[in-house]
Amino acid sequence: MNSHATTSSLELSTTTADLTAPVISRSDVLVVGGGPAGVSAAVTAARSGASVTLLERYSSLGGLASGGMVLVLDDMINGQEITVTGIVSEYVERLQKLGLAIVPPADDRKTSEELWNKWGRFGTFDFHSHTNPKPICYAAAFDPDGWKRVSNDLVREAGVNLRLHSWFSRPIVDNGVIKGVICETKSGPQAFMADVVIDTTGDIDVASRAGASHIKDSYLTTLVFRLGNVDTAAAEAFEQANPKEARAINRTIKRLLGGAWELWWLKTPIDGVVWCNAPHMTGFDGVDPADMTAAEFAARDRIAEAVEHVRAHLPGFENCYMLDVASQMGVRQTRLLEGEYVMTKDDVTSRRHFADTVARGRDYYYPYRSLLPKEVDQLLVAGRHYSATPDAQKMSREIPPCMAMGQAVGVAAALAVQNGVTVREVSALDIQQGMRRHGADPGDVPSSNATVDSEAVVGA
Repeated sequence: MNSHATTSSLELSTTTADLTAPVISRSDVLVVGGGPAGVSAAVTAARSGASVTLLERYSSLGGLASGGMVLVLDDMINGQEITVTGIVSEYVERLQKLGLAIVPPADDRKTSEELWNKWGRFGTFDFHSHTNPKPICYAAAFDPDGWKRVSNDLVREAGVNLRLHSWFSRPIVDNGVIKGVICETKSGPQAFMADVVIDTTGDIDVASRAGASHIKDSYLTTLVFRLGNVDTAAAEAFEQANPKEARAINRTIKRLLGGAWELWWLKTPIDGVVWCNAPHMTGFDGVDPADMTAAEFAARDRIAEAVEHVRAHLPGFENCYMLDVASQMGVRQTRLLEGEYVMTKDDVTSRRHFADTVARGRDYYYPYRSLLPKEVDQLLVAGRHYSATPDAQKMSREIPPCMAMGQAVGVAAALAVQNGVTVREVSALDIQQGMRRHGADPGDVPSSNATVDSEAVVGA
């Protein structure tokens, strides 16, 4: 970093002539952001018969599942009930066929010391449980490059018009109706037009710049990494034979990292390769380039120090090496939509079921209104930036539920185009039926522990 550069605001601005951007494509549906929610939205809309364009700023699809290396799919169960299905299930099945996903079989999804020793280090347990050991559950440990491969296959098979290396710049809005977006590329600005736009950027980049109400908050940022040449059998044997000593070593490592997940290292589908879910850092703004630059440096400094200690003190890790560091910082929370309905912490913890529920997570439900901006027409959102309070979002933003939201808005967008109506006019019942056709659980049937909302919703 240039120590002479001025990073504080100079309270200056510049104005340039209006840009000219060639129109590259016109589609029924345009999805901005190729992470898990974006791919789910694009593929579902295309499978529903819509012409779809998907824009992604990086060189590959997958977002935090691949570039961010968040390598466990969880938050998909309500007790023994699997609640998040659809495209996420397809990913798990395809990754398993490639040998790049590990899922505990149904008979092992229960609580015992033996099963914990077998599956715990894959991260396939109910992290919400307060029991010890925690119960093994339906969850998947997967490989990040495998996620990219499956994403490519799904998009290609569905006939989605994909444009990588296309960084969203600004929305095209006419009299309160979004008509498309402009991206910056190596070829200069390019315009993409559509009847419906879906924002799956993770930070509501499109919706916020289009004029949709939103709030801004922050939570954790993390930069995960992987180590190679780890003798995981030796590490687990040491941990199980010497729990007190192992806890002391791991406490030191987590302190060096500046905070980490309960199990800072997990096994992966590739022998000898472990995933390290750390460091966890606070105080960084996930949409501020200066803050994100500082976060990258801080994280790598902590990682280097921690890995040196790991090699010297943790049995099984003596000969490990740094395999890779995630290419994307894990940002938990930035801008959050203030949509037609704002989900609250009580909605999540009480498991409130809404009349217009169109997607579900672990044991919580998303109303269609939480995916609808108030001020901008023909725009939908899906993913961690959906309409929720900060406290509610912290509890309901894991990757599988974000994919369920993506499928729901993909169905809604296609229905709007096919029926010649606005996205606001699409019936929640029609979305629910569409989700069922795509093998996804829309949450239309509340589980036995739900709190049923008796409020009537127009269009439900």
